[in-house]
Amino acid sequence: MPVVKFFTRLDLDQILKLHGLTMAFATIEIALPEWIDAVLPDANPVYARLEDRMALVIALARENVHAGTGGPFGAGIFEMDSGRLIAPGVNLVMSSNCSVAHAEIVAIMLAQKRLGTYDLGGQGLPPMELVSSTEPCAMCLGAVVWSGVRRLACGARDIDARAVGFDEGPKPKDWIAAFDRRGIRVVRDVGRDAAVRVLGDYLAHGGEIYNARQGDLS
Repeated sequence: MPVVKFFTRLDLDQILKLHGLTMAFATIEIALPEWIDAVLPDANPVYARLEDRMALVIALARENVHAGTGGPFGAGIFEMDSGRLIAPGVNLVMSSNCSVAHAEIVAIMLAQKRLGTYDLGGQGLPPMELVSSTEPCAMCLGAVVWSGVRRLACGARDIDARAVGFDEGPKPKDWIAAFDRRGIRVVRDVGRDAAVRVLGDYLAHGGEIYNARQGDLS
């Protein structure tokens, strides 16, 4: 699977020194966990039904919890008509020490890297969809809009994530209608019960609720 890399000082020092240059930032690398290759040995798996696509991303969320590689969220970018998986994503906030490394963001970035385009709705591409085990937070809503996907399918709802303690941010109440006006169809409650169980299992087994400022919003 592709790796999204952000190069700064630690990776570039040797190159920069050759040219007498310096850089003063740290390196951040966001890569899928190693267990992904065991779960998805085929580089081009096809999931014809939306329910099967959701089952996959929920399974990714569950494995992410069991492996201790991140939070209880999974996602994937698929070709909407064929069901071919373009890129999976899991929550990597804690393992990468990066607050924006949500499952949806990871899947979008990897899909764009794989296809060589910032616009997943660009000319010549089949319609794409984002399938997420839980409705996107406030940050990921914006990422979905800019990604170019034509459909968003969600498992657990916003209220389910908030119920276990996650801060989903100040989301507009009419976000689904706003998406529709932009040509992004939203499908909710696909596999919701299974997705909610992953959230509950994470909390029951002492999973960290990694909100900003440790949840202090004052």
